Amino acid sequence: MTGASLEVRHLTKHFPIGGALRNRAYVHAVDDVSFALLPGRITALVGESGSGKSTVARLLARLYDPSAGGILFGGQETAGSRGGRKDLLRYRSQVQIIFQDPFGSLNPVKTVRHHIERPLRIHEVVAGGEIEERVHDLLRTVGLVPPEDVAAKYPHELSGGQRQRVAIARALAVEPKIVLADEPTSMLDVSIRIGILNLMLKLKEERGIAFLYVTHDLASARYIADDILVMYAGQIVEHGPTEDVLSAPLHPYTRLLLSAVPDPAKKLRGETIVLRSGRAAAAVDPPDGCRFLTRCPLAIEACSHVTPMLVEERPRHAARCHVTAPAPNPTERTNDAH
Repeated sequence: MTGASLEVRHLTKHFPIGGALRNRAYVHAVDDVSFALLPGRITALVGESGSGKSTVARLLARLYDPSAGGILFGGQETAGSRGGRKDLLRYRSQVQIIFQDPFGSLNPVKTVRHHIERPLRIHEVVAGGEIEERVHDLLRTVGLVPPEDVAAKYPHELSGGQRQRVAIARALAVEPKIVLADEPTSMLDVSIRIGILNLMLKLKEERGIAFLYVTHDLASARYIADDILVMYAGQIVEHGPTEDVLSAPLHPYTRLLLSAVPDPAKKLRGETIVLRSGRAAAAVDPPDGCRFLTRCPLAIEACSHVTPMLVEERPRHAARCHVTAPAPNPTERTNDAH
């Protein structure tokens, strides 16, 4: 896609489970996922726990190797590259990740100064004599003041929100073009989540950073994201501009997620969606057909044996559903998600 900071094409990750090599089964954590991250835009990746969201983020961060598919950064293939430490450092200097647990991602015996200095030294971002001033600038950028005092503290001396801001400052130290935010507010108190979300909006606008915001919270996705990707059992089942997806969802799974979000503008008793029993987690060697089949109130005969394509039913708004976004010929299967 022209102008994309990072493009994902048919990304796939299967994890082997048990058994001998010959008869080994595989969890299809990510299956044929395609999307693009654009400069100055936030793309939310939403879904239940076990849907594959965090696996996508770790694939993009090069913490996992994909089973298939590609990741293009600056028009160059990166996912399968084994060019060595230098190439990996170059990629990671431009694609940074913020983890869910700010305390778990910081070394408890090192100061805040150490955490932010380290990427500056590893990636040789500034000269040695300028490192301290850059550390202070980064702390000011994320709202941690006075920076001299904060830099001398240890992670346990900070609140959860402050620790997450340190993690963001560390990610910004190498001046990345992409930031992967993996549930960055889920372990924070509700009262301080809005501060982290507003910081991401500020960085998007001021620095033109492309964000992938991984979350299960549709309310925060509505607040912060320009585009939404809805993920279920390893597949993208709907994508499009945020307001289009959330105001007129195509896929029954998206409707399910929305029905669970309290909306004070609606009556106390809203629409009730009746589901069949089923599991949300990625399937083990799933057969052909729709993975939402066992829970879907709209299922038709084709859903049991024909894997739905991701079809653009409205401009820039696509879904993977035989009923709400039928393919021109539903008996023809394709791997082309976009």
